[in-house]
Amino acid sequence: MSTGLIILLIVIAAVVVLGAAALSLGRARRGGPSLKRRFGPEYERTVALHGGDTKAAERELTERVERHGDLRERPLDRDDKERYAARWTAVQERFVDSPREAVAEADQLIAELAVVRGYPDAGRYDEQFAALSVHHADHVDGYRQVHLVARAGADGGGSAAGAGTEEMRTALIGARALFDDLTGPGADTGRHRSASGAAGPTAAAGTRSHARSHAPWALHRSRPKES
Repeated sequence: MSTGLIILLIVIAAVVVLGAAALSLGRARRGGPSLKRRFGPEYERTVALHGGDTKAAERELTERVERHGDLRERPLDRDDKERYAARWTAVQERFVDSPREAVAEADQLIAELAVVRGYPDAGRYDEQFAALSVHHADHVDGYRQVHLVARAGADGGGSAAGAGTEEMRTALIGARALFDDLTGPGADTGRHRSASGAAGPTAAAGTRSHARSHAPWALHRSRPKES
């Protein structure tokens, strides 16, 4: 091999290495702002959970995107939306007399709904939460809070086990925001729409039922008993 060819190969290898380093640096610089835009308040919460270590938090969030960014949510038909809306209404009504049980039911309901929409199995909460955070970052913290309260109540230990009614109410309201996302307009297959595209009677009834189930009930209910 000639000296000239060896030098050429060395130059090419150096260019490749430098190009890869520049690309990696560019990604690192863009990672912070990009992750902040994508995750919003979940970005700050993740940094806080890592004790303020921004790099560790960004590594975790980047891994979430790599694992779940390509997930495509499965749609809900109108019947499913009405069924889940009715179950959420029942949870809200149960909260009046049995807030702790209602919170546990809400936790289970969201976990089940997430699976129906195509998210990881409810038995793997951490993985399911990570996937939800990628696609519903603005509202996923409500699920975190309601899950923590529900788990603490089930285990009978930890500070959250003594959660008061208002804390449970706040958790449930936050969880409802994610429930709204998972059952909102984007979740609908439109199976009951007419050929012209207008919603038929069944769809309209479902819309009214859905609206009733998401009324600001917590602002108007009498203070529930502590369970």
